[in-house]
Amino acid sequence: MNLDDIIINALSEDIGDGDHTTRSTITASAMGRARLLIKEDGILCGMHVAEKIFSHVDQGLRLTSFLNDGDIIVVGDIAFEVSGKISSILQSERLVLNFMQRLSGIATATNKLVTLIEGFHARILDTRKTTPLLRELEKYAVRKGGGMNHRIGLYDMILIKDNHVDYSGGIVRAIDSVQSYLKANSKDLKVEIEVRDFSELQQVLDHGRVDRIMLDNFSHADLKKAVKLIGGSFETEASGGINEKNIRDYAATGVDFISVGALTHHIQSLDMSLKALRD
Repeated sequence: MNLDDIIINALSEDIGDGDHTTRSTITASAMGRARLLIKEDGILCGMHVAEKIFSHVDQGLRLTSFLNDGDIIVVGDIAFEVSGKISSILQSERLVLNFMQRLSGIATATNKLVTLIEGFHARILDTRKTTPLLRELEKYAVRKGGGMNHRIGLYDMILIKDNHVDYSGGIVRAIDSVQSYLKANSKDLKVEIEVRDFSELQQVLDHGRVDRIMLDNFSHADLKKAVKLIGGSFETEASGGINEKNIRDYAATGVDFISVGALTHHIQSLDMSLKALRD
């Protein structure tokens, strides 16, 4: 589902047969202005979404942007001003805030982790733990926060996880099945495999035929040992149990990537509000 469809459905969900509060309190022809006020420090994200929402509600609304996605924001900043029919501004308000607060929260959380591992070559990755139908937007927010996207979905990368290994009969069988499938279907996809311990890691090192190894729920001490054992033969990714308190320790192991599902899964929206301007 593209952004326009998402917005249309979201507006329908919110407005239903009409914004009766606005209809009963605001003259239909009344004109006005409002500004998006930043109430919490962070990283801004979702400006293009806001513009599309206003346009879908009323093409007569005019948006003047003062900031851009990815900008550092502080309390008191004004992200944009919107002008036009007051009724249209009020109908747009909640949906604009819902998107911008969540996307800015994701960008801010990502940027915080990126900042915490400065000085190491590890890169922060997101996961598929996204809100259904909002994955493209949430992964966009991760990028604006300075992170990188892992695979977008099940279609653009091979990721052999623990269940695939167990169901297919082991590490070697899973890898060989993947390679046979890719060849038979003329697919050129990167292959990553998850390992849970040093025994599985050794099997991958002995067999090869993958691009990246995900070291799942390794302590940072074991991760350091594993990264040294791999010795640059494959890309390395750390996953599981990594947070603000320990992420720098994990980055110090020399791992290439650190994936954090919480970037899109456990997010606190950034505080902001749309405030009317009274001329």
